[in-house]
Amino acid sequence: MKKMTKNLAVLFLLFSGLIFTACSEDNDPIIDNPQVENDELNGELNENLTLDPSVEYKLTGSFEVLAGNTLTIPAGTKIVASKGTEVYIAIHKDADIVINGTQGNPVVMRSANGQPGDWGGLVILGNGITTEGVDVTAEVGGFKYGGTNNSDNSGTIEYLVIEGAGAQINADSQYNGLSLYAVGSGTTINNVAILDGADDGIEFFGGAVSATNLYLENNEDDSVDWTEGWNGTITNVYVLHTIGGFSTAIEADGVNNNPQIINFTAVSTTGGTALQFKKESGATFEGLSLTGYDTSVDMRDNGPLANVVVEGNVANPEVNYTIPATVSANAFTWINNRSSVDSNILQGTVDGTVTLDPAVTYNLNSSYIVQDGGKLVIPAGTKIVARDGGTDVYIAVLKGGMIDIQGTEANPVVISSANGNPGDWGGLTIVGDATTTEGVDAVAEVGGFVYGGNNDEDNSGSIKYLVISGTGAQINSESQYNGISFYAVGSGTTVENIAVLSGADDGVEFFGGTVSATNLYLENLEDDAVDWTEGWNGTVTNVYVNHTIENFSTAVEADGANGDPKLVNFTAISTTGGTALQFKKESGATITNLYLEGYEKNIDMRDGGPLANVKIDGAIAVPEDAYNLGSKVDVSTWTWIDAEL
Repeated sequence: MKKMTKNLAVLFLLFSGLIFTACSEDNDPIIDNPQVENDELNGELNENLTLDPSVEYKLTGSFEVLAGNTLTIPAGTKIVASKGTEVYIAIHKDADIVINGTQGNPVVMRSANGQPGDWGGLVILGNGITTEGVDVTAEVGGFKYGGTNNSDNSGTIEYLVIEGAGAQINADSQYNGLSLYAVGSGTTINNVAILDGADDGIEFFGGAVSATNLYLENNEDDSVDWTEGWNGTITNVYVLHTIGGFSTAIEADGVNNNPQIINFTAVSTTGGTALQFKKESGATFEGLSLTGYDTSVDMRDNGPLANVVVEGNVANPEVNYTIPATVSANAFTWINNRSSVDSNILQGTVDGTVTLDPAVTYNLNSSYIVQDGGKLVIPAGTKIVARDGGTDVYIAVLKGGMIDIQGTEANPVVISSANGNPGDWGGLTIVGDATTTEGVDAVAEVGGFVYGGNNDEDNSGSIKYLVISGTGAQINSESQYNGISFYAVGSGTTVENIAVLSGADDGVEFFGGTVSATNLYLENLEDDAVDWTEGWNGTVTNVYVNHTIENFSTAVEADGANGDPKLVNFTAISTTGGTALQFKKESGATITNLYLEGYEKNIDMRDGGPLANVKIDGAIAVPEDAYNLGSKVDVSTWTWIDAEL
């Protein structure tokens, strides 16, 4: 290994000769800023050193700042690490690092290709308190860390980008982007980005150091990790996961010294676990926002939930914590190569008017809820990719909220999971203020939303030219989402030209209300294509149902009281048999121009309800009739139904 002391000695002799030949004998030779020979960082630093920001340095091995010395890295300095498990920067106990990056000129440490695991990362060792004791040995480099001074100062880090770290040490250990071993609270860490690491982004091994403004993207183990009784604070943290196979946004282990996590936003496009606590570990959170994770809180070893406090309450693993983001990726504009996915993610709530950009493909990773007074505008041609996240992923428009889907025949709006498989995600739910037999302010089986009132002319907005696919996620053994659920939606709402494809439950379901719909294409819904209950009494016109797979239920299922809804121009065709129209309890409808083909049973009065409630082309329904003499709804010109992501 090349030793830094040798390099500095050579430079000292050369520089001393120059000074003596140029100066009088009254001046002593001084080296304020010794430089590194051949722009190479390697070996042990036994003197203070300030790097030159005009030089792109090569980190070719371990570069260790020994006790009593300071490494200063000015704004704009770039350090390119060679690939290897012994390539890292380490700041020993009683040494200092001073990184003076700025927003306009951050310091960058990266490998040549920026690939995960290319190099080790930055390691800082302090004299703070750790549950492991004093002068314990780190898994990285065998360095000594830990003491009794939680106010210890290892220097300052401002505006630093670390990329491609996390090299494998052995079968059980890897480097992190930034490893903080018993680092004390006297150390300043602000504005740090850690990208594409093969292990953790930042890990605290005891100590009391705090950090502010952290951006952690696609670190393949944990974004933030702590153990050994760390009890500092991290503030304004943004975590982004867009690749499969990562672990968690936070992993905590060991005893609980109650670190503080303030304004923590984590976004995943690939599911996973957000917060994992092992043994007795815990933390106090303020401003926690999680989006796109399958599990919000995981007590891995069944430790006490009381140790994890979120917004003043004991953590609840059943809560997704999808409040609006408390930290935005847009706050980190100083990171040149950060992902732009943040601006493409639909998350949280809509309180004012939000208009999507049709030039952007959006990612729906969890619930996206339009609140009372909010309005979501989706222009023609907009595409929304729903994560395959089951019941955690849906769009809902609550009472008093509005949706305006502005698709056109040439440019429909498409909302689908990536593969469009049944049950991938929830679907679209609209909640209104019209009448339902369940009364006023009933509670929906979806999301616990409150629906129903006395305004049958209620207006929840407009939906035109929408293709929706892959819906119907299972809520419980009795309930599933539908493609589109209309809860007490009023007649002031416009619904035209809708295609619902490949859902695991119903295509459209009406829970009371008076809303009508025109031009519906419903294909391969695994429960019912059109379903209504709670006294819905709107009209559907020009409906085409297509069944080509086994195990679907019916073209129509109606339940409950009979509000006598109207079905005008209703065509249903099956290549696999099944039941066409099923009526439960007292339900019924008035149907004009019915065409059925390929069903084993056309009319099923499931509970022996009165056939007189079902009128087809002016006559009481006859279960034995074929109902194949009507005119088929012509969908040959509905080319918009073939739109894809």
